[in-house]
Amino acid sequence: MRILITNDDGIMAPGLKVAEAIAAQIAGPDGEVWTIAPATEQSGVGHCISYVTPMRVEQHGPRRYAVAGSPADCVMAGIFDVMKDCPPDLVLSGVNRGHNVAEDTLYSGTIGGAMEAALHKFRAIAMSQYYGPDNRDISDPFEAAVQHGARIVQQLLDNAKWEEAGRYGVFYNINFPAVPADQVKAVKATAQGERGGSPFGISPQDAPNGRRYLWIQHGMGNHTCAPGTDALEASEGNITVTPLRADLTARDLVTGLQDILS
Repeated sequence: MRILITNDDGIMAPGLKVAEAIAAQIAGPDGEVWTIAPATEQSGVGHCISYVTPMRVEQHGPRRYAVAGSPADCVMAGIFDVMKDCPPDLVLSGVNRGHNVAEDTLYSGTIGGAMEAALHKFRAIAMSQYYGPDNRDISDPFEAAVQHGARIVQQLLDNAKWEEAGRYGVFYNINFPAVPADQVKAVKATAQGERGGSPFGISPQDAPNGRRYLWIQHGMGNHTCAPGTDALEASEGNITVTPLRADLTARDLVTGLQDILS
């Protein structure tokens, strides 16, 4: 198996090494793991692409490249340039430092990388590791992802539903909870949560030189989400797996809208 890895934390991020270890287990001794990641951190860029600027691509080693662009850019660089003669069988995006649940999925570059792969009909999985008081001070905060990641990815490859003909391809979003690996409660299939209220806010600050700056701050906590959703279940110690598609259509409203327009 040939696996392409990207992320939004950048080519030097520790979570990328975790994803490479997971990919190596999945690919096996005869497989290939290719890493094509942003040259600098791209957190919060969502599914953006460098549409009006070129991307610089630099090789850092065998099957390892840095791209001056977003995670979605990295996936396209892999598909159409770096790996054009040997396309991947799977794209892994992550492992992100911090969770990507509820409204976060709309902003996440980690999700954006997986989504881009799915749009090109490649199997894709996003992976993120919660940080919290129960895991951020242990020797490896990514321990839950390290010990459980390969098994869950393999389960999805072997048994999950993937792209359907004529439809936006499904991809999967895995979030590992902020606990040591042996304290993970369960693996749960979940829906994308909704926290309620504004997902982000602004904190203004005046700098010593008199200039004004605005800092983006996260909004409401995961406890405000409903049971069975990624945000709540992961915050309670479960690994969550959420199937996603890029289709944003509110299908339940289409018929009623046509009645109005007629």
